[in-house]
Amino acid sequence: MKLDADIKSQLAQYLQLLEGNVLLKVSAGSDSVSNDMLDLVNELSGMSDKITVEHTTLPRTPSFSVNRVGEDTGVTFAGVPLGHEFTSLVLALLQVSGRPPKVEQSVIDRIKAIQGVYHFETYVSLSCHNCPDVVQALNMMSVLNPNITHTMIDGAAFKEEVESKDIMAVPSVYLNAEFFESGRMTVEDILNKMGSSKDASEFDNKEPYDVLVVGGGPAGASAAIYAARKGIRTGIIAERFGGQVNDTLGIENLIGTKYTEGPKLAASLEEHAKEYNIDIMKSQLAKRLEKKDFVEVELENGAILKSKTVIVSTGARWRNLGVPGEAEFKNKGVAYCPHCDGPLFAGKHVAVVGGGNSGIEAAIDLAGVAGHVTVLEFMSELKADSVLQERLNSLPNTTVIKNAQVKEITGTNKVDGVTYIERESGEEKHIDLQGVFVQIGLVPNTDWLADTVERTRMGEIVVDNRGATTVPGVFAAGDCTNAPFKQIIISMGSGATAALGAFDYMIRNQ
Repeated sequence: MKLDADIKSQLAQYLQLLEGNVLLKVSAGSDSVSNDMLDLVNELSGMSDKITVEHTTLPRTPSFSVNRVGEDTGVTFAGVPLGHEFTSLVLALLQVSGRPPKVEQSVIDRIKAIQGVYHFETYVSLSCHNCPDVVQALNMMSVLNPNITHTMIDGAAFKEEVESKDIMAVPSVYLNAEFFESGRMTVEDILNKMGSSKDASEFDNKEPYDVLVVGGGPAGASAAIYAARKGIRTGIIAERFGGQVNDTLGIENLIGTKYTEGPKLAASLEEHAKEYNIDIMKSQLAKRLEKKDFVEVELENGAILKSKTVIVSTGARWRNLGVPGEAEFKNKGVAYCPHCDGPLFAGKHVAVVGGGNSGIEAAIDLAGVAGHVTVLEFMSELKADSVLQERLNSLPNTTVIKNAQVKEITGTNKVDGVTYIERESGEEKHIDLQGVFVQIGLVPNTDWLADTVERTRMGEIVVDNRGATTVPGVFAAGDCTNAPFKQIIISMGSGATAALGAFDYMIRNQ
């Protein structure tokens, strides 16, 4: 497998940034994946005189490790890191060569302070847009701390290993041969789970803000940037920058940008916010809001932040079915991201619950890899756009069942079927299958507000045309509000509106 001209052109530019020599230790067999891997490493060495290749035997074949000369850095790729992992490979080469990672010094200090021995392994699919965040974070930690190693494992290249561990969702991370966590994680998330979390005392001496934004998605980033541009003291609390945008693959309706992908947009939001004097507090969750002399926001770690105004932009999350088996078999056949987990169901029978745009798009994607896809829709008609329905109906390995109320997801150690009620007849039916993808919409992340502000029966925050809530000084924006349409561009606009509304409120009231 030879790299195409575009990838080679990108690589050539990146490899010029190498600061020191890099040694690739390669363990290859005679299989096709080994041949593709050898083509890749040989092309890399041929493009830079700072890269050399040495053949050896590693724990997995095919695989290769990225090292400094005379020093194993603990960064290994089992398989061929192309697709969404191409960037992970490039960053590993640069960081091993001596180029510092683009991360806050406080995070670097936390990584270097970790004691003990940690061997991480991450199972990925190359079509997964969530996996690179985890791979890149653990690779960086391996480069910075000699006690940490990390191996990225392409599940498609090591199918027997994946099946023996019943891995049905990616990324799945193992630590010292024991399951660690599954799903998207930032480096801060990983450090927190390892016990290296920020103490509440780190927030003790923060002066009150003029505007404090809670949530780092498109609405929150927009609000923080608009507030900071007014020259006022601005802070932002974000569990992860980009919010649910990180879980979106192709974005084609962001006006002025013909096409981008969720993780790329999320990174751009954070990069843009860092251009301004914004106090960014990542991997933090709010658990309480109270109006006193200031608006107070209490974090999960117990810290209390004060601000003249607060903008809530906590977004929304995937809605759960709420049926027996869903929670029990999450990551064991129950999934929410067809792009990430679809390749793990190659040749298998899966169901998609939900007949809206997201559900039908998921069914179309899955039909390309799964043996058969069954769509279960609660209503008597699909809600997806007609063009998507036509595309679905043209596929030979799909079935649509309407008026279907899912009763239970069945299985023992993993999903083996779904039971549903045929709503017209009341008859209970069962389908044998291996995976269920839930695509039934969103629920706002507003439970933590309780009855502090007025919310709809769906939990959405009620706002006026300036983004103001029923509590003076508290504003809201984005998918957590009662805005009728949930779109990235609308969230960005509502974030700007809320920031301008908050600024106007301070001028008139303080």
